[in-house]
Amino acid sequence: MQPTVLIVPGLRDHVDAHWQTLLARRLPRVRTVPPMGRGDLDCAARVQAIEREARAVAGPMVVVAHSGGVVMLAHWARHTRLPVRGALLAVPPDFEQPMPEGYPALAELQAGGWLPVPRTALPFPSIVAASRNDPLARYERVAELARDWGSRLVDLGEVGHLNPASGYGAWPRAEAFIAELAAA
Repeated sequence: MQPTVLIVPGLRDHVDAHWQTLLARRLPRVRTVPPMGRGDLDCAARVQAIEREARAVAGPMVVVAHSGGVVMLAHWARHTRLPVRGALLAVPPDFEQPMPEGYPALAELQAGGWLPVPRTALPFPSIVAASRNDPLARYERVAELARDWGSRLVDLGEVGHLNPASGYGAWPRAEAFIAELAAA
C-alpha cells in the first residue's frame, strides 16, 4: 500500500508556487496540515494540528515538513504514538539564533513554546535536506540538528531556503526521498 504523505508547511503556510503545494497536487494520497497564519505562533496548537491530521491517515504515512514545519514535527515526534514510516525534513530554520527581519524574534518563539528546539533522536527514519546558503540557518547548525535527530543529512548545495523566493517551485527530488522513506 502506498503511504499517505502528510505535508507540514512552515510558518508562511500555503503558497501556490511552493514545492510542497505542487507536490500535494501530484501525489495520489496526501493530507496537509491546515494553515494557521503567520501571526499565531502557538507551537502547541500547531503540534495538535499535526496530530489531528496524522490521526486521519489510514495506513502507512510519510511526513514531509518544510522550514518551521520541521521544528513543529520535532516537537510533535516527542509526543505522538502514531506509526510513521519516515520523514523528509527540508531546510529547517535555526530558531535558536536571531532570524532575519520579517521573521519571528527569539522572544516571540520562546513565548510560543518553540524553544528549545528538540534535540532527541526522532522515533522514525528521517532525511534532513540542507542548503549551503539558507538565510534562516547555517549549514553547520542544520547538520547538528540532523545528527541529534538521527537523520541522514543531504547536502542540496546552494538552494537558499528552497522556496519561491529562492527561485524554487517544483522540487522533483522530494518524490525520490519520499519513495526511499516509504520503502524503509
